[in-house]
Amino acid sequence: MQQLEEVRKSFETSPFFYHLGFEITHFQEGDVRLKLPVTRQLLNANQILHGGVHASMIDFVLGMVIRSTTRTRCITMNLNVNYFAPADSGSLFAQGRILQQGYRTVTAEGEILDEQGEMLAKGTGTFKLIRE
Repeated sequence: MQQLEEVRKSFETSPFFYHLGFEITHFQEGDVRLKLPVTRQLLNANQILHGGVHASMIDFVLGMVIRSTTRTRCITMNLNVNYFAPADSGSLFAQGRILQQGYRTVTAEGEILDEQGEMLAKGTGTFKLIRE
């Protein structure tokens, strides 16, 4: 079983995590929070944050909260994202929580807020635990 710090480091050293610009602001068992500064490179043709960035942020924070709790690698089986408001500047903040945990699968939900606390997106995902 991985130690909590090893789990954190596995995400921080992920090339895609680094490429998008995520920052872990809080990492404890069952309580993970991410920050993302909105940069020009993350905007779509409408000059707002691309929906895929929202989805990636939710996918990451859910995977992280699951791994921080189970200390077991996991893969996304399903991810559903609802978009409520656009973002074009500032920073975004995400956190997640486990809704249901079984031996092989975990369902979790997460949300993304802007600097004013307005909810921009919310998502749920089902993840398969990779048992060694």
